Amino acid sequence: MANDRWALIAGASRGLGLGLVKELQARGWNVVATVRDDAGAARLQALASQQGGEVRVERLDINDDSEIAALRQRLDGIVFDLVFVNAGISPPGRSAAAQASREIAADVFLTNAVAPIRVAHAFLDRVRDGDGVIAFMSSGLGSVGNKTDSYSDLYSASKAALNSLMRSFAASLGRRRVTVLAVAPGWVRTDMGGGRRAARGRAKRPRHDRCPRTPRRHRPARLCRLSRQRGRLVTGRSGALDTRRVTARRCVMNV
Repeated sequence: MANDRWALIAGASRGLGLGLVKELQARGWNVVATVRDDAGAARLQALASQQGGEVRVERLDINDDSEIAALRQRLDGIVFDLVFVNAGISPPGRSAAAQASREIAADVFLTNAVAPIRVAHAFLDRVRDGDGVIAFMSSGLGSVGNKTDSYSDLYSASKAALNSLMRSFAASLGRRRVTVLAVAPGWVRTDMGGGRRAARGRAKRPRHDRCPRTPRRHRPARLCRLSRQRGRLVTGRSGALDTRRVTARRCVMNV
């Protein structure tokens, strides 16, 4: 059964983005899902006939400011409970920073770090005050503290840059009561993640059983339980990884 909640999922043609749309639609959410190609649009349009909320497919290249502005105009009048920027790319062959062309390096950083923040800024005034959430698809690879190997260094650096820009974005919200959420999904079998977990030869990660200033242990397999404090940034892990139940303002783990 549909309800009056709306979500905008930027980057929903496949993988995690498509999975988010399916789950939200099945739970009755109305979803605006953006894609860049016909194949992605076809996968999303197949959901329209299924029971649940409305699925509206829109075209968007998050690197094109004119397309962001045009989408904002087309969606005039919709107040979103969730804006989730999932769009991102991985350099061909997990190119190392020292070998990737300057064009590829610039494209990775623009798509994975800068453009998501621009999308968030463009729709900030369309997010419901108080209960609204702006989420970004981050990655455990973006953790500077846990980076002990050279695996996919260019992609990892772009996600670290996203984490930093998200903190600045959260700090800029002023009196707006909006939750800013970073999601690290862990490895998932998708086109980007691959059919099997890559062997990276990385050292075993240290355990983080407790949040700084937070006495509770982390709870597995649940999304972060968020308090509604203005301008806050919360990072969490879902899927196969532990989530962080954060009770202290701006308690940010490993970013």
